[in-house]
Amino acid sequence: MGFDGRLLSGMSVLAAVVETGSFTRAGEVLGLSASGVSRAISRLEQRLGIRLLNRTTRVLRLTDEGTRLYALIAPHLSGIEEAANTVSGAAETVRGSLRVSLNPIFARSVLAPRLADFTKRYPELNLISVSLPDAGDLVAEGIDVAIRFGPQPSTSMTSRKLLDTRVLTVASPAYLKKHGRPKTPEALIGHDCIQYIDPQRAKPFGWEFHRRKEIRPVETTGRLTLTDVDTMVTACVAGAGIAQVLALGVEPLLANGDLVELFPDWPDETFPLYAIRPSRRLPPAAVEAFLNFCHDICQGI
Repeated sequence: MGFDGRLLSGMSVLAAVVETGSFTRAGEVLGLSASGVSRAISRLEQRLGIRLLNRTTRVLRLTDEGTRLYALIAPHLSGIEEAANTVSGAAETVRGSLRVSLNPIFARSVLAPRLADFTKRYPELNLISVSLPDAGDLVAEGIDVAIRFGPQPSTSMTSRKLLDTRVLTVASPAYLKKHGRPKTPEALIGHDCIQYIDPQRAKPFGWEFHRRKEIRPVETTGRLTLTDVDTMVTACVAGAGIAQVLALGVEPLLANGDLVELFPDWPDETFPLYAIRPSRRLPPAAVEAFLNFCHDICQGI
């Protein structure tokens, strides 16, 4: 097959559709109408002689052939885009709109106090925060950057670790006064332990205790199983049970005595926070500016 510019153009349109999740959003990125994007995909399919996308009224999905083609072309398109941005200076211009999905703990405890600094540094950039569950589809929602806790599944998305925060086992003074303080992790078996759902697996997190190279799992039970961190922490402060929480965000509650860390002699379990970039078809300067800002403020924690 001979190469021409139409083939490269069609590949770029395909990548934009995959990475934004719809013809409409791909058109916004490329400066085309949704119908123009659809026609470009149809021409590419005709030229290649294969079906690349299964289309319904609600969702677009790559076929097996489309998945294989996208995996092969994406790195090359990214390289071409990077080269063009470098020579044109676009990589140095921070402007436009950036849609982000932020973990609530990070947003409240880390980013919010520094947002005035961010807007002052990048006055031509509009930051739009979108509420999305940790298991939500970033591409389908048109998210440019997400900040999420926990190990990230292996995908074509680009991720950057921002920090590790300690996992703490805590209870309120009221709970401990009524039920007694467990002396060892194993003693939790006799206590009411608030369970928290892992959004990636849709089941409660297992409880573990780490000390240097030793890892000790403990089977805990409780009458509360929750999906919202703020609800879990508030319930724990109110004396509803013992909880495992992230150190990030609960430091004030520990400092003023609303919560008590139960096992400071097991200090080595941590949980990672990642910044995730789901798409390559984005203004690189805006994305990099936000990623670098988040990385810098996390280093000071």
